[in-house]
Amino acid sequence: MRAAVLQRSGVDGIEIRSDVSTIDVVDILVRVRVRAAGVCHSDLSAATGRLGIVPPVVLGHEAAGEVVETGPEVTGVAVGDRVMVSWVPQCGSCPWCRRAQPELCTFATTSGYRRPRFLVDGVPTTAQAGCGAFAEEIVVTQHNLVPLPGDVPFEIGALVSCGITTGVGAVRNTAALRRGDSAVVIGCGGVGMAVVQAARAAGASEVLAVDPVAAKRELASSLGATAVASPDELTGAIGSLTGGDGFDVAFEAVGMPGTIRAAYDATRRGGTTVVVGVGAPDAVVPFTARELYAGGRRLMGSVFGSSDIHRDYPRVIRSWQDGTLRLEPLISGRIGLDGVPSALDALRDGSALRSVVVF
Repeated sequence: MRAAVLQRSGVDGIEIRSDVSTIDVVDILVRVRVRAAGVCHSDLSAATGRLGIVPPVVLGHEAAGEVVETGPEVTGVAVGDRVMVSWVPQCGSCPWCRRAQPELCTFATTSGYRRPRFLVDGVPTTAQAGCGAFAEEIVVTQHNLVPLPGDVPFEIGALVSCGITTGVGAVRNTAALRRGDSAVVIGCGGVGMAVVQAARAAGASEVLAVDPVAAKRELASSLGATAVASPDELTGAIGSLTGGDGFDVAFEAVGMPGTIRAAYDATRRGGTTVVVGVGAPDAVVPFTARELYAGGRRLMGSVFGSSDIHRDYPRVIRSWQDGTLRLEPLISGRIGLDGVPSALDALRDGSALRSVVVF
């Protein structure tokens, strides 16, 4: 079968190979025929080495498809089921799942989960985030799967499986944004656009969308942002929209030290700063001990939008079905596997939000 394999770091290190196969389906493993896979900024970070993923690896982590084979210990999913694939497995039994924090499930750290999922020309090869969604078929665990309703297109299921749930969850779960709160969203890619829409739906009084790309600011306005600004305009917007006090909640959806610092500085004293973007493991954000104390702010990481996939995937789909969330405008284009490198380049230069690989 065909798959997008990162042979060396860098987008130019991606090869679309036709000599790829999956490992055998055993124990709780499930083979899924991928029908749609979103091209996410995290895939770009994986390809460029920012996430520390070592090649070779089959890229991709945001997918929906159909079950074609199940292992002998699989329960709750059967051949023919339509499913969404979560890059965060949620086992339900580890300490974090029992603490109602399934987004921190430790099942993904086990040796069994980290096993190679593919063979490329006979060589065992890992899968990005245990998924490897840029492949015609993937092998994941039953803990990665949630049913996709029959009336929901696969491409919508793919978007819900990662980026949209991450952004919506950051608002609903991590920040628990309250009606009347003011919010700023720094970074208006696919995740940031989901944050914008969820914040307005939650009743935010102000939603400022910040991005260097004018087209993204324009789209954010159409999706519910009450004001937009370039990064250079952020300080002025804080003054004009909050009287200089800062926003009740700031969401950072980039994962860079500069934007995390800017989000913190845009938060009022006693407010909440939510870091949604995935940063590099060696990236450092400078804070002084005094300001962390004196500001009284909550500085929070938001892994996968603090989401429980069995609760939140259906909630997000219902929000799309009732029109609260508009997801079609976030699809920049539909491509084949051969288009993955170009789609990643488009993410890097800001000319695309989400391309969707359609199989």
